[in-house]
Amino acid sequence: MKNHDEKYRQLGLKIAYYRKLKRFSQEKLAEMIPMSRGHLSHIEAPNMTSSFSIALLFDIADALDIEVKQLFDFEKIK
Repeated sequence: MKNHDEKYRQLGLKIAYYRKLKRFSQEKLAEMIPMSRGHLSHIEAPNMTSSFSIALLFDIADALDIEVKQLFDFEKIK
């Protein structure tokens, strides 16, 4: 099985990027989903890789009012 750590890292960075664009704190976004702020922090941390469900990814995109596909456009942010 392939290691997808870099993809999870990029997803976390994208989530953080769009969260900051909306001017949401981690706590606010976590409350909207709902999930713990600690879990969201772990997902967004660039030095950590954390797998998470597709359902959670959909919930995050909905809370950020973006299309899920935007989180997979890794070329726009490095």
